[in-house]
Amino acid sequence: MNDQSPPGKAQAQSALTTVDGLIREGLSPVAQWAELEQVAAEFRVRLSPGMRQIGSDAVLAQFLPDPRELTILPEELIDPIGDDVHRPVPGLTHRYPDRVILHTTQICEVYCRFCFRREAVGENGQLEEAEFIRVQDYLRDHPQIWEVILTGGDPLTLSARRLKDMLARLAEIPSVEVIRFHTRIPVVAPEKITEDLTRAMQVRPVVWLVLHTNHADEITPAASAALARLTRAGVPLLSQTVLLKGINADPDTLEQLFRTLIRNRVKPYYLHHPDLAKGTGHFRLSLHEGQEIMAALRGRISGTALPTYVLDIPGGFGKVPVGPGYLQDHGDGSWTVTDPQGRAHSYRDL
Repeated sequence: MNDQSPPGKAQAQSALTTVDGLIREGLSPVAQWAELEQVAAEFRVRLSPGMRQIGSDAVLAQFLPDPRELTILPEELIDPIGDDVHRPVPGLTHRYPDRVILHTTQICEVYCRFCFRREAVGENGQLEEAEFIRVQDYLRDHPQIWEVILTGGDPLTLSARRLKDMLARLAEIPSVEVIRFHTRIPVVAPEKITEDLTRAMQVRPVVWLVLHTNHADEITPAASAALARLTRAGVPLLSQTVLLKGINADPDTLEQLFRTLIRNRVKPYYLHHPDLAKGTGHFRLSLHEGQEIMAALRGRISGTALPTYVLDIPGGFGKVPVGPGYLQDHGDGSWTVTDPQGRAHSYRDL
């Protein structure tokens, strides 16, 4: 920007990828230009047209750079969930015995400011051919791997042709029985859920898709139509959500999101406690607050709409449920059980 004033507001026709563009669209304040440029230098900016058009503060705050990202707390980590610790070959994370994460690309359609891979995403393109061959060799050498989870970045930023080729080659490995996509594309760029893409998912390993969405405002009519295209193609849908202060960290907001997902044939799967990614402290709340929110939800929505509240242990030690505790063991076979309304009951165990 230098000494120039920000250009006049323009109609968003493509993804916004610069601080100047956000200011031009009236999404970020010109007074914070210098700080926001610092933030963007550390973690790139991308706001898709679909998310821009929603105009919801809770949606936009997930993608707009914030000067608070420059505050790095001592406990925050470059690799908060330990991807690199469990990387036997480039592009692959093998943390659990029966499944692996395949980092198909580092590119996303949007860049979430709370991303636990914010140090890596956007830096490179898709997995190179030589790297994918090494992944295939690793999978053949480890027949205990039953499930391959395609993530990134966002795997659905790849072309349908490229994905069809990758899925066909994974299908050649007999021990691989499930392929799971983790993606934001059906909500942030629903136009990318095409017939070619859904046809590419018709392979021998069962294909599941986990949708990352954090607020009901993201589920636009276009997103609902994209999800319907997937379910019509026989792709089972789950969701994962990050619990975020200022975005969705209250029972009412999450209830609306989870009910909206169920109406769209998406089963809420995980509610993630926010990871200790660098510069994300303003999004985090305490575990105790998260447990209280989950306790409130259990008393008011169906179990089919309730995800599992989890913490990904820093350092790569895996996820654990951290839902509210309903049982108190008195050590003599007697327990106190708290019901969803907070009332205590006695229970006798063996």
